[in-house]
Amino acid sequence: MMDSHKQQLFSLLSLFLILHLSAEARLQLRHLNDQPTKLFVFGDSYADTGNIRKGLSNSWKDPYGITFPGKPAGRFSDGRVLTDYIAKYLGVKSPVPYRLRKLMPQHLKYGMNFAVGGTGVFDTSALGPNMTTQIDLLHQVINDKVYTASDLSNSVALISVAGNDYSHYLATNGSAQGLPSFVASVVNQTTTNLIRAKGLGVKKIVVGGLPPLGCLPEITTTSSFQHCNTTFNALVLLHNNLLNQAVTRLNQETKDHSAFVILNLYDSFMSVLNHPSTHNIQNQFKPCCVGVSSEYFCGSVDGNNVKKYQVCDEPKSAFFWDLVHPTQAGWHAVYNKLRAMNALQQVHY
Repeated sequence: MMDSHKQQLFSLLSLFLILHLSAEARLQLRHLNDQPTKLFVFGDSYADTGNIRKGLSNSWKDPYGITFPGKPAGRFSDGRVLTDYIAKYLGVKSPVPYRLRKLMPQHLKYGMNFAVGGTGVFDTSALGPNMTTQIDLLHQVINDKVYTASDLSNSVALISVAGNDYSHYLATNGSAQGLPSFVASVVNQTTTNLIRAKGLGVKKIVVGGLPPLGCLPEITTTSSFQHCNTTFNALVLLHNNLLNQAVTRLNQETKDHSAFVILNLYDSFMSVLNHPSTHNIQNQFKPCCVGVSSEYFCGSVDGNNVKKYQVCDEPKSAFFWDLVHPTQAGWHAVYNKLRAMNALQQVHY
């Protein structure tokens, strides 16, 4: 009698475990299905992984790429950039640059990168497609059946707006009085671009807030790389404030209230710059790679092909690579900070 009781109990326990485990398995499966499998990237040099043409940029010259992949590959850094870290977080390979899509067809399954260094949401002095045109290119590859609706419904878009519209505005004698309304127009156009990317079927749209432009070496050089310029950072805060409002509004208007996510690059950059030693960074403002004089830049050579730049001994202990771009170590520290701030958790569906 006791044995049959035990047997019944054992059977019930087994059934419970099977049901419980299958519920767990179903949950895990659902999580796997919710995992984005493709990344589409738009924007500028903080996200470009090889779209800018070789003759147009030092990013295809030594010493760019010395840390990764070991030679110049078009990235504006000694190594990996924001795109690479977002791809890593999603568990996919860095998406193929649009310009190289026919050379690397095996990489199309991870998505595509349309970002081009120097470009903005509007036209800038850079010879490259602005963000509207970059999104047109995605539209074109969808029409060409490179990606299906199902591919897009399993994707994330990364949109990098790192300030080229503002440097172009200031370089073309835009007035200080006109700046607030220009900021509003940049944010409005960015918002239009976010809506368009979503309309093409991308499930989740991640947009970078502006980093602290007043901390870039090209600005801090006037203080011998000692401290950030608060006037420039005030402009950044105005942009980010308007962008936050626009994205909050977009999320309220869409069925999925978390379709649009802001990457808080301002706070993550500032956190690393204010506490560099926490991230094993010693030189937080001084660029690692600089021209030997003001007429030269990182990667410059003279007419006899003699190099006219200097590189620091330890790129991994510098935050900035050149006058405007982080090192791989800088991006890695920012990425770790974004993870600690839970900013990236919302990227998952």
